[in-house]
Amino acid sequence: MLDVCRRASANGLDLTFVATGGGDLEEEFRRSGVDYVRLQRRYPVDFGLIARLRAIVKERDIKVVHSHQAVEALHAHFAARGTGARRVLTLHGWIPTTKNRVASKFVIPRMNANITVSRDLLEWLAREEKIETGQNFHVLYNGVDAQRLRTSAGSLRAELGLDERHILLGMVSNFYLGVKDQLTVCKALPRVLNEAPLVHFVFAGGRSESAPRLYDDCVAFCREQGIAERVHFLGKRSDVPAVLSALDVFVFSSLQEGSPIAVIEAMMKGLPTVLSDIRPLLEVCGDGAYALPFRTRDAEDLASQLLLLVQNPERRASLGAKAQEWAHAKFGIETHIANLLELYGALAGA
Repeated sequence: MLDVCRRASANGLDLTFVATGGGDLEEEFRRSGVDYVRLQRRYPVDFGLIARLRAIVKERDIKVVHSHQAVEALHAHFAARGTGARRVLTLHGWIPTTKNRVASKFVIPRMNANITVSRDLLEWLAREEKIETGQNFHVLYNGVDAQRLRTSAGSLRAELGLDERHILLGMVSNFYLGVKDQLTVCKALPRVLNEAPLVHFVFAGGRSESAPRLYDDCVAFCREQGIAERVHFLGKRSDVPAVLSALDVFVFSSLQEGSPIAVIEAMMKGLPTVLSDIRPLLEVCGDGAYALPFRTRDAEDLASQLLLLVQNPERRASLGAKAQEWAHAKFGIETHIANLLELYGALAGA
């Protein structure tokens, strides 16, 4: 959404961005170039928030109200009723809490359009949640601003004491137990590091305070295997483009996904990418045409795929170039905003 805000005006989108809470990126949203309005939701259903949203919709003659969480969509639905504004909800995944499930089941049939960020998520909603997706649903992939990713590679390699001889592999993702699978990566690394003495690996991502076991198990495994000096846990980073610029190969090991921004960013940077063969990731990489899939949770298969790239610079370069061309065409922010505008125009009759 921050990429959308930064590129909205240049791509013909007149956007007011309303936040119903704060967060790490708030100041960047304020500086993004759109009209930023900060509100606060105080209750699960906040009638004061509904009234304030309604006033914004009417005063600014808003044509389309687009929400990205079910509870926010619930408030937007009531705020927009009777104003003529059309209502859109993007589902980036499925949060199986009672609050989100109840809100989703209520608002989805009442939206003028629902968006999923992948075909796999659309099929999953119909199959597992019995949601009627035959009408009023659209697949619209997330977009990434390539300009944001342009940065030099020097700082991270210098930070780690590495030079151009070293081959740096890495994964960018927070450590979410049951969702991400950094432990399989760790289990693949002893073989990779043994057969490729110049390889180092970085994990960029925060430790979950509510479920820290995944992070702790990964750190402990690397220490027990004697590879801790070549496996670097960077923690949460605000300089992801710089991290990607320093890498030679990107790895993404996951158990569940909607449409992973981290993978799109890596491919857009021209990084050869190795990823789990779950369906959402295969969808992002053209069913394996633009990345190397490995069998999910199979550390030996992951090690083999990594060594194919580590030991073959020409293959790394070729795969990275193909991935970059694909990502720019399929997931560029200009393409994303153009698709949004097409949908908004159809809904608003313009």
